Amino acid sequence: MTYSFLQHYWWFLVSLLGALLVFLMFVQGANSCLRSLGWTAEGRRLVVNSTGRKWELTFTTLVTFGGAFFASFPLFYSTSFGGAYWLWMIILFTFVLQAVSYEFQNKLGNLLGPSTFQFFLILNGLLGPLLLGGAVATFFEGSNFIVAKENLIDAGSFTPIISRWANASHGLDALLNPWVLVFGCAVVFLARTLGILYVMNNVADEDIRSRGSVRLLGTAVPFVILFVAYLIHLLLKDGYAYDPATGVIFMEPLKYLHNLVDMWYLFVVLLVGVVLVLFGIIKTIVDKNYVKGIWPAGIGVVLTVTALLLCAGWNNTAYYPSTADLQSSLTIANSCSSEFTLRTMAFVSLLIPFVLAYIAYCWFSLDKKKIDKAEIAHGEAY
Repeated sequence: MTYSFLQHYWWFLVSLLGALLVFLMFVQGANSCLRSLGWTAEGRRLVVNSTGRKWELTFTTLVTFGGAFFASFPLFYSTSFGGAYWLWMIILFTFVLQAVSYEFQNKLGNLLGPSTFQFFLILNGLLGPLLLGGAVATFFEGSNFIVAKENLIDAGSFTPIISRWANASHGLDALLNPWVLVFGCAVVFLARTLGILYVMNNVADEDIRSRGSVRLLGTAVPFVILFVAYLIHLLLKDGYAYDPATGVIFMEPLKYLHNLVDMWYLFVVLLVGVVLVLFGIIKTIVDKNYVKGIWPAGIGVVLTVTALLLCAGWNNTAYYPSTADLQSSLTIANSCSSEFTLRTMAFVSLLIPFVLAYIAYCWFSLDKKKIDKAEIAHGEAY
């Protein structure tokens, strides 16, 4: 295991965690459709209890994603999480609202009423995917930061800080880039699509399933349009490359298209992922009795997002470009932990398949029985 191999290995793990996070945002997507899927108060409780079984997985994956980035690429963590803190604080705040809403919306003594907390769930369902999608888009579009490693060794420096944001917006300026908004909105509609597919599979209620099949078309079409538009833009835009010998970063025309050509296996994974997503959506719309679309679509999302994130970091590509100072852009080579740290963590990462197997076991144990109105009336419910 060479140092370069470890860098690529850990970027793969981070990319996979990011892809799993995007898939698990079906929780946010379903909550954003709460009032359209659950037309009655009872229907809304069915939807909330369906997503309430899985919301911890999304939040845990978000924390794990951040932890993996911190351990393997600490300079990214300090630059993005420390510099663009307004963006990340808003994301975390909406997730805190989500957790509180699940616990207190139907508790005795709730002075705000269930509708207020359901509004918080909808807010998290819209803002969470939008802002996280925008954060991912900056891997391709760039962010406004400056890295100055010499501050740590400059005895006369009064601010021994490696990286800083180049303006006072601290990350919110990324939303002024229209392509960041396009990608963020694509993630919103993707989450809504996955959320509808999940609820249709998880809730045994004909009214919700019939509503879901109708609303699925209204979320899937905008998602496909936005995603295809951004993918075309990505393949045709100049990308951020670096010379592995010198570390110098430069702009390369059609960089991301070149990456998919050079790493043809990523193109195959991307293509298979897109086909699976479309299959899950179309099959559910066409076949009224088919309610398992979440599985092909979910697997397709994981494959597609993993391929895109690998395309952002592999093949001598700067995965976190700087629009303020090109040479401050982060690569897997100039922002990673030491070889000892990466090697030690690589052995620990061998436990990941066992953790995933346990999560899968718990998932299917919870879903052996579909949620229905009888469980809401007599069982423990949110």
